[in-house]
Amino acid sequence: MSIVTVQLGQCGNQIGFEVFDALLSDSHSSQGLCCKRENEAYQASCKERFFSEEENGVPIARAVLVDMEPKVINQTLSKAAQSGRWKYGQHACFCQKQGSGNNWAYGYSVHGPRHEESIMNLIRKEVEKCDSVSGFFIIMSMAGGTGSGIGAFVTQNLQDQYSNSLKMNQIIWPYGTGEVIVQNYNSILTLSHLYRSSDALLVHENDAVHKICAKLMNIKQISFSDINQVLAHQLGSVFQPTYSAESSFHYRRNPLEGFKDPALYTSWLPVNAFNVWKTQRAFSKYEKSAVLVSNSQFLVKPLDMIVGKAWNMFASKAYIHQYTKFGIEEEDFLDSFTSLEQVVASYCNL
Repeated sequence: MSIVTVQLGQCGNQIGFEVFDALLSDSHSSQGLCCKRENEAYQASCKERFFSEEENGVPIARAVLVDMEPKVINQTLSKAAQSGRWKYGQHACFCQKQGSGNNWAYGYSVHGPRHEESIMNLIRKEVEKCDSVSGFFIIMSMAGGTGSGIGAFVTQNLQDQYSNSLKMNQIIWPYGTGEVIVQNYNSILTLSHLYRSSDALLVHENDAVHKICAKLMNIKQISFSDINQVLAHQLGSVFQPTYSAESSFHYRRNPLEGFKDPALYTSWLPVNAFNVWKTQRAFSKYEKSAVLVSNSQFLVKPLDMIVGKAWNMFASKAYIHQYTKFGIEEEDFLDSFTSLEQVVASYCNL
């Protein structure tokens, strides 16, 4: 079963490239403790999920690239092709010449409806190339306009058109010190809409990944490329093929099936709430590795902080006109605040 990845905006496309590159590097790395047959099964499982084969043998990423400016997409397509190991599909990208101006409303209310048919057709064509689709992996940021606004719009459309397939959004939490002056507005609007349309949010905080680069990797001058590579390895290990519960010699066919396990979600925590998936196959260059995906109170503090900052701006009517002129009214903000405050309260009551 395959995953179709949707890369949105500068952040989503740059991280998406690193994820596919990490996945392919992993499939070609040392087999570690695996026997040859087991390693071949591992490689086949990984490729089936994320790549389709072209006639000349070069794997093609099962991905759709979306941005409202061509620069990053062109760079991403070029880097993948130049690697010589894999590439993106020739007609798997959509871009325009006018960005979203770091405005969620412009991405969601203008670019989204205007380009809905073109973007969804690209996704549909990618789905049709798969023998069986297990879900969608949507990579996006929250701080800007394209990834956040169009990302929320596309996720909503995926929920409408592919309601039986799992939609997982990988979102990049902005730096606390600020990247965009209206990032808190963009973030609460993104999160509240994804809360209604996505099946799962996989969150990475820029501040936390920055600390990994500085303290664990001892990188002196940290670039976005460094951060993206750390994110890619974390995401790659999340999607690493693991043994199925039925057999220690067969890899799970559905890479997202574990996220549907009700044991991951409190109601209230059953005895078998903690699931362990394993494989003798080392991930990438690492001798040993482990990854933890948890649904916990960890994000309560950063979420509460973003909601609080956005509310302070909203109470003083700061920059509201930048959103109302594109159809996002004050009631929409209030709905978003209410929704996220309920999320915070629910996690605090666990």
